[in-house]
Amino acid sequence: MVRLPHVHYPTAAMIEDVRPKCGRAKLTPRGRLISTFLPRRLENLLTERKTVLRLKSYSAFLLLFASLLFAFSAAAQTKLLRFPDIHGDKVVFTYAGDLWLASTSGGLATRLTAHPGLELFAKFSPDGKWIAFTGQYDGDEQVYVIPVTGGVPKQLTFYPARGPLPPRWGYDNQVYGWTPDGKSIVFRSLREYFDLGDSRLYTVSMDGSLPQALPMPKSGAGDFSPDGSEVVYSPLFRDFRTWKRYSGGWAQQLYIYDLKSNAQEKITEGIRAHRDPMWVGGKIYYSSDKDDTLNLYSYDPKTKATEQLTHGTKWDVRWP
Repeated sequence: MVRLPHVHYPTAAMIEDVRPKCGRAKLTPRGRLISTFLPRRLENLLTERKTVLRLKSYSAFLLLFASLLFAFSAAAQTKLLRFPDIHGDKVVFTYAGDLWLASTSGGLATRLTAHPGLELFAKFSPDGKWIAFTGQYDGDEQVYVIPVTGGVPKQLTFYPARGPLPPRWGYDNQVYGWTPDGKSIVFRSLREYFDLGDSRLYTVSMDGSLPQALPMPKSGAGDFSPDGSEVVYSPLFRDFRTWKRYSGGWAQQLYIYDLKSNAQEKITEGIRAHRDPMWVGGKIYYSSDKDDTLNLYSYDPKTKATEQLTHGTKWDVRWP
């Protein structure tokens, strides 16, 4: 016969002896008095947890407030608008890699493109019905046109581009404008040269025919005269370099090239850069840092007179 072990059951007195001595009474939200018997360490942990939760809630509130403040500030002052072009009462520009159209008097802007690639250097046609631009689609950079009312871009060039390139080298097939008759787009391409520092100006027709090289063997930025008989241009291109007050061999000078006689005339002097030439009406406009900051200048081909138009000392005038 097997004897079972004797089991001792605790009495009320024994339970009272083993209760924690740190217990105390607390008042519930409904006013009932209860007794709590939590160890001091556990109570401290709960207190710390509540403190952390309060701090997290406070931090989340501050983050939400800062986000709303930033959103209102950004809506009031949108920045990083690049490469603008104006025609009449409309302005087209690049923002966040896409093309946008707005009124020169302000107001809401209309988004013209939404491709993941970049759209840059938009230029209105002389009649204001088309916009030419450089599109960085599918890892390539080509010349495109789009109606000013929006639509599907039409590709005009197909020769494989050298880009995308590091920022200091700029972009291949960069659009500079239109011919005065509005039938062709002017762009700069690297297709003829191995060296990334050498490029040439071309025109490509809206009908999709092959691009035609301008007679200058090497050229950076350029623009046609109003009658289409001459071109103002720089033989060098370094517009995306970050050099300030540079006066070495790569400092651009501007020339007028006669397309009939193939003669050219230098129109700028000094050791500093002269860039972004634009032939508007009877004058040529460009930017130069001859006074240490890039400012806007004008040159009259008839009188040979140069006039400084802006006198900024803090911010450079680039891509006017």
